[in-house]
Amino acid sequence: MTNNNWMLPEGIEELLPQDAARLEIMRRGLLDLFSTWGYQYVIPPMLEYLDSLLSGTGQEIDLQTFKLTDQISGRTLGIRADMTPQVARMAAHHIHNASPTRLCYLGTVLQARGAKIEKSRSPIQVGAELYGSQHIKSDVEIIRLMLETLAVSGLQEVHLDLGHVGIFRGLTKKAGLSDNQEAELFDALQRKATDEVDELLTAYELDAVWQKAFFALLSLNGNLVVLEEAKSSLSVGGDEVLNAIAELQSVASMLQVIYPALPLYFDLAELRCYQYQTGIVFAAFVPGFGSEVARGGRYDNLTAQLDKSLPATGFSADIKVLSRLSALKVEVARECILAPNLDDIDLQTIIRDLRASGRAVVQQLPDEQQTPAHTAELGRVNGQWTVSE
Repeated sequence: MTNNNWMLPEGIEELLPQDAARLEIMRRGLLDLFSTWGYQYVIPPMLEYLDSLLSGTGQEIDLQTFKLTDQISGRTLGIRADMTPQVARMAAHHIHNASPTRLCYLGTVLQARGAKIEKSRSPIQVGAELYGSQHIKSDVEIIRLMLETLAVSGLQEVHLDLGHVGIFRGLTKKAGLSDNQEAELFDALQRKATDEVDELLTAYELDAVWQKAFFALLSLNGNLVVLEEAKSSLSVGGDEVLNAIAELQSVASMLQVIYPALPLYFDLAELRCYQYQTGIVFAAFVPGFGSEVARGGRYDNLTAQLDKSLPATGFSADIKVLSRLSALKVEVARECILAPNLDDIDLQTIIRDLRASGRAVVQQLPDEQQTPAHTAELGRVNGQWTVSE
């Protein structure tokens, strides 16, 4: 029988030196980018008490969360599947700023099921969150930072997909749907299941005007013209729905000034992370990849579940995906100086000094069968240790 003890669980990956070096270069670049925008780096814990970890997040993250029992307290712990709720907790309870708070993060998360396209269950999540501002310009700032993140990562031909949770939520509220009915209809809309949407609306016995409005969500996708159509098709939803549409138009207008060539797409039935998002939602796509490469949105109510109301907006991405899709030609090879296998105090001093200056030095070992790969060598020249190419 073949011994497969070296194999990894499905959806769990390892990065070999070349890929790891490439990803590390990108990681440093992104954290430097966030710093120039005023975002402070935080490191949330890998696991927390489950009730704290999942507070206000909804069923989707619950199903993605690995759970285990703490041998000390006996309480149930969860391994983070998404760092956004953790950063929200940190902002709500540990960072007390009168002005808006800008935080960023980067670390591995574990997911019980993994992404639909990637199948990875161990993404390296990178993201940024802005707390304390409800102004539409804070949403625009986060979208801009997401686009700059993708640019620094070397992703090309980015398309931006925009939506607003308030449109669907406003319609269901005005139509008087129950929580169960809202959840059923939401699920059918996400799957673009036209027949199922029709059956649900008939079963709810809504007036024809409401059936027409909800059914219109399936076709309200495309360019800016869609938003003008939505004002007419969804006017039955009242001010809450119309204000949400107006917010989308404002965001689009600001983005077009800054990024006139950026393709914008609107899908009023696509509502990512609906359980805790409250406003503008967005996602970035690139050609040839069947899922979003980054996504985010407003989630004003999440910190309220943590006993402190704090408006918030943010985005996240998997840096492993960004690294793999990147068009950047990152040079990860570096100089390596080979030092001989000698117990010489002067040699050790020069090796230490070279390493302190940032140069790589490998010293040969007595039992090596093959000389290590190198670009230069340390040798004695006129009694002095010298690096020779």
